[in-house]
Amino acid sequence: AARLKNFSFCCITLAMVDSQYYLPNDIGVSALHCGEAFHLLSPQEKMYAHYLSRAAWYGGLVVLLQTSPESADIFVLLQRIFRKQTPAQLEQVATAAGLSSEEYQAFLVYAAGLYANMGNYKSFGDTKFIPNLPKDKLKALVRASQAFQDQPAEMEALWDSCSCLLYSLENKQKQLGLGDKGITTYFSGNCCLEDAELTQKFLDSKVNCTVEGECESCCGSFNFEDKEFTVKRGDYGPLMEKVCSYLQQAQTYAANDNQRKMLEEYRRSFTFGSVDAHKEGSRYWIKDKGPIVESYIGFIESYRDPFGSRGEFEGFVAVVNKAMSERFARLVSSAEVLLPELPWPKEFEKDTFLKPDFTSLDVLTFAGSGIPAGINIPNYDDIRQSEGFKNVSLGNVLAVAYATQKEKLTFLEEEDKDLFIKWKGPSFEVQVGLHELLGHGSGKLFVQDDNGKFNFDQSKMMNPETGEVVSSWYRGSETWDSKFTTIASSYEECRAECVGLYLCLNKQVLSIFGHEDKDAEDVVYINWLSMVRAGLLGLEFYTPESKSWRQAHMQARFVILRVLLEAGEGLVGLKEVTGQDGKPDARITLDRSKIHTVGKNAIHRFLRKLQVFKSTADVEGGRALYDNYSTVDNGGAHDFLRLRETVLLRKEDRKMFVQANTRVSGDSVELVEYEGSAAGLIQSFTERFQDDAEQLEADLLALRKRDAPCWC
Repeated sequence: AARLKNFSFCCITLAMVDSQYYLPNDIGVSALHCGEAFHLLSPQEKMYAHYLSRAAWYGGLVVLLQTSPESADIFVLLQRIFRKQTPAQLEQVATAAGLSSEEYQAFLVYAAGLYANMGNYKSFGDTKFIPNLPKDKLKALVRASQAFQDQPAEMEALWDSCSCLLYSLENKQKQLGLGDKGITTYFSGNCCLEDAELTQKFLDSKVNCTVEGECESCCGSFNFEDKEFTVKRGDYGPLMEKVCSYLQQAQTYAANDNQRKMLEEYRRSFTFGSVDAHKEGSRYWIKDKGPIVESYIGFIESYRDPFGSRGEFEGFVAVVNKAMSERFARLVSSAEVLLPELPWPKEFEKDTFLKPDFTSLDVLTFAGSGIPAGINIPNYDDIRQSEGFKNVSLGNVLAVAYATQKEKLTFLEEEDKDLFIKWKGPSFEVQVGLHELLGHGSGKLFVQDDNGKFNFDQSKMMNPETGEVVSSWYRGSETWDSKFTTIASSYEECRAECVGLYLCLNKQVLSIFGHEDKDAEDVVYINWLSMVRAGLLGLEFYTPESKSWRQAHMQARFVILRVLLEAGEGLVGLKEVTGQDGKPDARITLDRSKIHTVGKNAIHRFLRKLQVFKSTADVEGGRALYDNYSTVDNGGAHDFLRLRETVLLRKEDRKMFVQANTRVSGDSVELVEYEGSAAGLIQSFTERFQDDAEQLEADLLALRKRDAPCWC
């Protein structure tokens, strides 16, 4: 009955909808160029990149099922429409069906957004977006399409299956979240936070045993704390089968044994559901130093699991940018000199710094819900602590994503805007390098293993915050994510961002990136100014109704803004003003003369606290600290709830990227690139899966149907 009630509600057309739930017709869409780097590859490297890309794209479709109950159906609906008619051909149909040119563009933008985010929730912020045209107009277009003419019954059923949820803005469906806070497919519809906590305890109690030869041993029914848990295998089976097939073909073109063994372990992981196999593959990946074609694939980032534990699928393939990579290599070489500069005792740092690969890459393929600017992986803490990791900066993403137009620069003083535009890219390059290498790559976790052995002297280790002996640590199979759960991702991003702010003050670091004297000081100023502005922009990603944050990085940046405002002494100014258009506006300022004193001291104190709570597994202390600075209210010196409304009023949507496809032609591989537009993005996805489109769409619908009982 509750389900039927929800469906009847969601079919009501709302006359006025908040613009944050639409993608605007003029949203930025940019082609992610990689042709120059790709054409420098050898024929073997091109084949390797091609098959890895195919594996990534098919695996990326898993994200549809990880995002919302309706995402897979919407994807199939769009694919069927555009497989029969290109956006240009469909425009005539739309006009005949009564759509204006603006409404048809809104449909194309919605379709492009669905593809770019791999679902109908924004990958950055987890807010739902719906088509910016009336539902009856979209229905008329669907019915007038060639796909509908060819298969009316199937298309009608597909429309009926997703049209209500496609447009629904019922409160719970406005954002991703657990229980009454939002929609999630990581848990069934009847789960709350307490259920998630119990589930995590159950999972922690089970050793990963799904390896070849004993792949059923973790399946079945288990009684745990008077609750029954049933474990089944085979989720995403048809998609994982395609991934494994392409990984096997990529093995033929691998450059060395590390790559071959890495791909073999990934295949084993995706075949048997083995985390241990993926960890083993990651070990070979770390050993594969300085490859020309770099890649990683699997269930990686836990941002979108509302409990912050399980990974969303992603896969990327990229080509090394040699000039930029030389700078990062110099940063790696300086790491052991820079690490002691961080504001915690040496005992809180890893026993030995395992020098990682740090390369700048031009992305050929990034499949998943979105494309980051930098990555530090693997995310397995035990491997990062004792065996190492890799850092990746995605150069062609940085070049496109952070290009800024002066007229669209919000909340800054006019005299800061030209400087901001000049140095935003270079300063962000420095910040990404420090964030990934010395942010995520620093700090020790105090652990007592299953045999009772400590990786620190628990009788003498002093807590620098309390002056007393350390009294807490990680035990057995406990990890950072399993202990700090819902705040783990954002807390760690905040720690890494603070490391970037702190170490960018170092002249040696700035020199590595080619910045000296006045230019170096401008880079520091814009890096810090960019961070405090980002903290204000972060308010877009806060939901007052549930008092929750929807984006880990933006919550982290808001926390840093609060820390720097609290530092006082005129370091950061934030005031509400009236804009030239007569609407509410805001201005944020930074006193550059106080960055090296007031600012550095504030970050020093805060960063040390973050690290101490993390090292000692002090969840209570860490959560109290982080939740306090994450609070958005109208008390105190700044009305952040009112400022949030101003931020929403003046927000600019994130750009969408159009990625190339690769195609085997005889003994060679062709790169197929597309124009930077909504139509280009749509065409890239239509052509990406054309070889087995009907079977793939049937598999997606079957997987969605199998999960459907969970959402009742």
